[in-house]
Amino acid sequence: MNKFYYTLVISVLIFSSCNTAETKTEEKVEKIIVSESVYSGENGLSPTVWYQTSAENKAIYLQTYLFAKLMLSENLKKKYKKPVAVVTDIDETVLDNSPYNARLAKTGKMYTNESWDAWVNTKKAEALPGAVDFFMFAKSKKVEVFYISNRTNNTLEATMENMQRLGFPNIDKKYFLLKTDKSDKTARRDSISKNYDIILFLGDNMTDFTEEFANRDTTDFGTAVVQKYKADIGTRFIVFPNPMYGEWEKAAFRNDYGKSDIEKQKALKSSIKDVY
Repeated sequence: MNKFYYTLVISVLIFSSCNTAETKTEEKVEKIIVSESVYSGENGLSPTVWYQTSAENKAIYLQTYLFAKLMLSENLKKKYKKPVAVVTDIDETVLDNSPYNARLAKTGKMYTNESWDAWVNTKKAEALPGAVDFFMFAKSKKVEVFYISNRTNNTLEATMENMQRLGFPNIDKKYFLLKTDKSDKTARRDSISKNYDIILFLGDNMTDFTEEFANRDTTDFGTAVVQKYKADIGTRFIVFPNPMYGEWEKAAFRNDYGKSDIEKQKALKSSIKDVY
């Protein structure tokens, strides 16, 4: 091997080695950035801080429950064939589970059914501002209150004990419809509609109102469905804020929760607009 060829081979090997090392370093840095990211997922830091500490969040809940009272009173002026009821979601609508999300954010862990159930079984969730007052108001107007939640049935007793401690009405199994085999709440809503006219729905997720929001278009993120139900929003559908998790994530992840952390991070970035 002549001297020039030998030098060339060594140079190529060194260059290749540097590129490989650089690529691995970039991948490692990207993974670190993603693992410590504040993206609005189950372990999102910024959304949880806002939810727990901001005066704005507390004001929004008080404002929304006040509006719910006004709409309930307005809807009660109408004539109904059956007894009337309100249907509400539980998590992030009446109960504050942000301590669970805070734990995920601090530990860098992701949501699991096991860790969620463990949190529920502590029975430490607090009522969100205005919640107890609204549902007691509904009961005073002879409006039945039903709780539809995707908490699992094995957490029913803990859920009821938690809510009874906080002063919510209708703490009885017949008023709680938790998840059995599917997340879709349609059948559970329909079962209530057989005996009651539901005059108000409350939730932090649009699928608390209709399953049409379950698979949102990944270009308009469900805006078209919002427009379809525009007349119901604020009159029959009372929506609460939840930047920590929800169906909105699914659309941002292109309806694929199975993406890696890096892929989710990229999907979220591609979902926001910075053209101005």
